[in-house]
Amino acid sequence: MSIIQIIHSPGINKLREEKYVVDIRPNNYLAIHDVPYVDNQCEVRLGILVSDLTLLDDGTPRGHQVFFSGEHPCNNLGQQLTGVGLQDPPLKIDDNLTAHYMISKKINNGYVDYYHKMTTYIEILSRYAKTLDDKATAKTGRVIESEFRESVFRYSDNAPSRAFTLDAFRKLETLGKIAIVGLGGTGSYVLDLVAKTPVREIHLFDRDDFLQHNAFRSPGAASVDDFGKKLKKVDYLHDCYSQMRYNIVPHDVHIEASNVQYLEEMNFVFICVDSNDARIPIIEYLEKQGISFIDVGMDLGLGDEGLSGIAHIKTSVPGMPLQGREKNRMPSGGGNGRDVYGSNIQIADLNSLNATLAVIKWKKLFGFYFDAKKEHYTTYTTSGNMLLNEDKNSA
Repeated sequence: MSIIQIIHSPGINKLREEKYVVDIRPNNYLAIHDVPYVDNQCEVRLGILVSDLTLLDDGTPRGHQVFFSGEHPCNNLGQQLTGVGLQDPPLKIDDNLTAHYMISKKINNGYVDYYHKMTTYIEILSRYAKTLDDKATAKTGRVIESEFRESVFRYSDNAPSRAFTLDAFRKLETLGKIAIVGLGGTGSYVLDLVAKTPVREIHLFDRDDFLQHNAFRSPGAASVDDFGKKLKKVDYLHDCYSQMRYNIVPHDVHIEASNVQYLEEMNFVFICVDSNDARIPIIEYLEKQGISFIDVGMDLGLGDEGLSGIAHIKTSVPGMPLQGREKNRMPSGGGNGRDVYGSNIQIADLNSLNATLAVIKWKKLFGFYFDAKKEHYTTYTTSGNMLLNEDKNSA
């Protein structure tokens, strides 16, 4: 069983669900932080339990021992616990974690899984701490940054296992380089949603500065200090989302006909630009290269009764290109003077909806969501609250 399968196993997922502080360390070690124990001064302290992550053929943990980082654990009278031995030399898990003690408790038929193993040792240590402090618990739910770099996330995402969607979630782990071209209103919301998936790399393309009006059409809440930094959009968004995950790559460039080759190594592209002068060369290049993409856009009109809008989501995959379909399936408007979208009007709700529909379609393409209709052109119209699907692929 691979290390990825082990760290998503039911036993380890149950530890996460019960709010133990699970930390997958480099070199295949499992660490549980915030384990209460008693030191030789009868003080309650917090230590770290460590186990190697290897399984026998029957799926049970290989070894019955664990390692401990902290002082020598004692009972509530300050007497050293039996079964705890000094680890000589100390076990260096990595540069940030060293265990000085080994604890051994062998049980008949062995430990069923890592939940069984780790909670057994947690109880051995914490039961004495509870006699001194009845609130002592290892279930702190504290979030720590993971150093296990097989994951793109800086801290564990345990929601898929709780929602029974782990198999579907893993389908997105195999995706390589995703590009978002244009980080305005819709593009920034596409990033917000894609960043929460396990795709390996997210490449951002935009040359514009992050200005005050952008804060009202982007997810999150920028501070006044952010504007003083005079950041590019790609750098601002990189800094925001790099707090959550790795491998967000900013490119301070507008993609256009002269440099469209920037996209040649991408596995999928979201086109979120509001100019046909930029959009059409990108579409032509991607379809020539056989790179799948989704193009988003919006038309807004202002009348006496208020705004009316149409959000477009156009999908292109090999065998179902956007070029060559009916003329009205090709990109429309945006910045050409016939609507009000180009005036930087603040419609974060429509931007986020446009992005959401695009990301849902993207997930359908890769098997996360079931796709019964296989539509490749979708519009949402605000005035009639209509969602229409067209250009269906019968394959």
